[in-house]
Amino acid sequence: MNIKKLSIVVVLLGAIVLTSCNKKSASVKLKNDIDSLSYCIGVSIGENLKQAELPSFNTEVFRKAVEDVLSKRETAIKPENAGMYIQEYFTKLQMEQGQKNKQKGEEFLKKNKERKGVITTASGLQYEVLKEGTGPHPSKDDMVSIHYKGMLIDSTVFDSSYERGQPVTFAVSGVIPGFTEALQLMTVGSKYRVWIPSELGYGPNGNPRGGIKPYSVLVFEIELLSIDSSAKAKK
Repeated sequence: MNIKKLSIVVVLLGAIVLTSCNKKSASVKLKNDIDSLSYCIGVSIGENLKQAELPSFNTEVFRKAVEDVLSKRETAIKPENAGMYIQEYFTKLQMEQGQKNKQKGEEFLKKNKERKGVITTASGLQYEVLKEGTGPHPSKDDMVSIHYKGMLIDSTVFDSSYERGQPVTFAVSGVIPGFTEALQLMTVGSKYRVWIPSELGYGPNGNPRGGIKPYSVLVFEIELLSIDSSAKAKK
């Protein structure tokens, strides 16, 4: 959930994406440019509200607030206080949702570590060897080339080098702690499935751009293709 983005959109009607509108909506006839503009503003705000995953939303009250502002009538909440209220509300909501997500993740990891073939390290990282390779392990100062698929515990894929059709190369130390640890367990040619606790991932902040919520347990399938020890990671 991007609180800052939502605040700007709702309070200031920001970031209007005109090209995202469908002028052939069955529910409304768009007769001119102003109709299209008005509808597009609604689409843009609606998309952001949907992404916010609100427990409920009163569209009638929302409509009345917009009418009051545009008609220059006195609003029930002063405009200068509206942004602060939104920020406080979503901060509280994010904390509540984060705690639920944290509990769900902890319960998942507790059950997962009992599965046959799953190994848990001292840090809490869990991994399963899908295919064992040979040779040395990369150090945190090495560069590696890998293929990977990143998922949430509900199997939602949020990133995949396989889908892009090419591996990625980066410094072992240049990623989240759980990923760095997992890479150092592997040898060239190996393929692991790893489960990264939130404290070894993106923690309480999550990664909104990547679709990762606060306290998310991350699941990765990683295939180590090569190690380059000559090109040490920048410190």
